[in-house]
Amino acid sequence: MELRYIKGLSDKRITDLNKMGIFTAEDLVRHFPRNYLDLRRAVKLSHAIHNDFALIKGRIVGKPTLAKKGKLSIVKALCEQEGELFNIIWFNQPYVESKLVTDEEYLFYGRVRNRFGQVSLTNPSFELLDKNISLKGIVPVYSVKGCLTQKVMRSVISDALSKLNFTSVLPKTVVNYSDYASLKDAYCSVHNPKSFEEKDSASERIALEEYFILISAFKIIKGDKEQARINRYSVTGADLKSFSERFGFEFTEGQKNAVNDIFRDIKGPKTMNRLLQGDVGSGKTAVSLCALFSSAKSGYQSVMLSPTEVLAKQNYALIQKYLPEFKIAFLSGSTSQKEKTLIKSQIKSGEIDIVCGTHAVLEDSVVFKNLSLVVCDEQQRFGVSQRSSLVAKGNACDVLVMSATPIPRTLSLIFYGDLDISTIPDKPKARAEIKTSIVPQSRYQDMLNFIQEQVNNGRQAFFVCPKIEGDPEGSVMSVKEIFDELKNRLPNLKTTMLHGKMKDAEKTEIMLDFKDKKIDALISTTVIEVGIDVPNATIMVIYGADRFGLSQLHQLRGRVGRSDLQSYCFLLSDNESEKAALRLKVIKDNEDGFKISECDFEERGSGDFMGTRQSGKIIDTLGALKYSTSTIFLAKKLSDDAFSSGENIAVLRKLALEKYNALKDVTLN
Repeated sequence: MELRYIKGLSDKRITDLNKMGIFTAEDLVRHFPRNYLDLRRAVKLSHAIHNDFALIKGRIVGKPTLAKKGKLSIVKALCEQEGELFNIIWFNQPYVESKLVTDEEYLFYGRVRNRFGQVSLTNPSFELLDKNISLKGIVPVYSVKGCLTQKVMRSVISDALSKLNFTSVLPKTVVNYSDYASLKDAYCSVHNPKSFEEKDSASERIALEEYFILISAFKIIKGDKEQARINRYSVTGADLKSFSERFGFEFTEGQKNAVNDIFRDIKGPKTMNRLLQGDVGSGKTAVSLCALFSSAKSGYQSVMLSPTEVLAKQNYALIQKYLPEFKIAFLSGSTSQKEKTLIKSQIKSGEIDIVCGTHAVLEDSVVFKNLSLVVCDEQQRFGVSQRSSLVAKGNACDVLVMSATPIPRTLSLIFYGDLDISTIPDKPKARAEIKTSIVPQSRYQDMLNFIQEQVNNGRQAFFVCPKIEGDPEGSVMSVKEIFDELKNRLPNLKTTMLHGKMKDAEKTEIMLDFKDKKIDALISTTVIEVGIDVPNATIMVIYGADRFGLSQLHQLRGRVGRSDLQSYCFLLSDNESEKAALRLKVIKDNEDGFKISECDFEERGSGDFMGTRQSGKIIDTLGALKYSTSTIFLAKKLSDDAFSSGENIAVLRKLALEKYNALKDVTLN
């Protein structure tokens, strides 16, 4: 249904909705609340807990002020509640000043700062307590833009809900003979819940529908993608066993199983589409080299795609080391034009057996003679369409994608539903456990003294923080601040900064210098999350650790412990809340990335877990809903049942393909 049929939507409001990606009434009702105001539980100022989010009623008692500090804008307002004063501060939201009216009463929802009895709220959402309209119970809060207000969004969504028909595609046996609410009732309850229990139940119902369609989409796509094998590999099991002995260590059981999976695939009647996942340091690259060897040994070309030049160069060096009998080429954006022309010519003629590179290998001008195998390293950094464009350069190519980002089994059903999965659960025996500690501020200097001793013994350290520049609230140190501080506190260390605003060539040079031990300490943002192996780096310090997802903390920790040297990870946080402490304890007590990812998923949901480099409303929809992992498994079972019975497949195919296309360019953070 077009938006113009919704009551209360002017052309200007429709334009603002379009800017938010909302073009139809169906899009509108799928714009779920980003939060809820529980007007049953407004907190008294005196009961506000430091670092917790709270709903507080307050009256503006002074004219709000707007100040500028360089690019930073700060709006301050003094408020009063039952005779007690408190401050509210908004960073980089200058428009707030014009929206606040002195002597009016508002509802504020945000993070409480309660230091030494001085209470303040930082960047809260707020709403005028309209005396003419009785707001009570649980009130939805939406993301808005332009002239759209909370009042308008509530009104237009309510009208859209009343005018739309909601048709479920779940198997009729589930809809007709279960306690599930109708789809329409579920949408109404999410937007206007009588209780949070009702809202959660409705979220489960909608998520079940969404996942049922999405899982079905991957079933359809997987079936469509299956191709009869054209490329015949002559490599034998004995060849692979002999090749694996080149590494000088015995493969773990997980590695052996993964190699066997690949061997069965390439000898099977259909092309391989396989995901190889495992923790950082589990030995995925060695397994992928077995696949590259199989292709080259059989007379075919293969390609290994990496997301960064640093990682691509590391893979290139490994391939040269372990497959010296084949001709290997490196191709990236920094390759000179003269070299590119020669390499592309040799790829086209078939002189080159294995190509290792970055996105440069995706260019139309890169043409293969007989490409049979595509390997994507750090697959989560590439969208489906990028992978597909590379596969299209060959004829019925086999595909092996690798990921060191542990993804819960629930989500692997969704985002890798078109792939068979091999998991390496173990690590090489020579790897020592990483000792992880949560460091209070009182032990900060002790930690630095320990790091100085380790560097004196020839070790290297990573220092990671969430920000490049100063945090407006002053609650977390930036890369530049840490760099300056370490220069003063540890003057004997050779330190260098690394962050995302640097040019790729500069980042590559710094990482290679660090690997070559020209740098003792690297102060960086999370750009080092996917990087080269630095076996001599044994220390990881993470500032503001509570600001990272659990899986990201685990990934960062995995940058050390890459050898038999004892490694250490130090987690720093000034967040005193019980929730933050429990989250960090999960990292301290666990080295199993898959277990950590399950905890992360349970805590944050799919939308936040997957990061920000995404497209497609399916991510936003599922990220806004609260649901249990059992909902995903139920959706899979229902999808299996639907396909085995042939129920409603034609309708399902149409809806499923729409979902799949919305995910084609999704990359995971």
